[in-house]
Amino acid sequence: MSYLPDPATVSRHGDQEVAGQTRFVATGAQTRGDFGLFEVTLPPGGGGPGPHVHRTFSESFHVLEGRLAVLDGDRWTTAGPGDLVYVPRSGVHGFRAADEDAGCRFLILFTPGAPREDYFRGMVELRADGRTPTTEELDELAARYDQLNLRD
Repeated sequence: MSYLPDPATVSRHGDQEVAGQTRFVATGAQTRGDFGLFEVTLPPGGGGPGPHVHRTFSESFHVLEGRLAVLDGDRWTTAGPGDLVYVPRSGVHGFRAADEDAGCRFLILFTPGAPREDYFRGMVELRADGRTPTTEELDELAARYDQLNLRD
């Protein structure tokens, strides 16, 4: 009897889908649910989501260029090129570009590989044609993809 492992998966740059500021380097579907890896580019002063939690997956942020501010519970920390910030399941977090005059580029690693690409596609749709989505629309979309937005 011989053992035949699953073949490797190759995700070519030119084949990776882009939704807004996010490139899907490897989706959970491509990695058999092991992980998802997305590349995000934020403009100077660009914001990500406010405080939120995920119950079924962790997130790690690896900064490639610029500086990323990451909310960790009730305090902000700044990560630079080469730094990694790990947020465990149910950890309160948020993120944004740390500098008003410089953007940043970073990888987000989701483990296990939750289908987060649908969330990012949904965010692009909600903001189509310069539209500003309501808080209710944002929270409803987030809730569909295991994201509880925390509001005062």
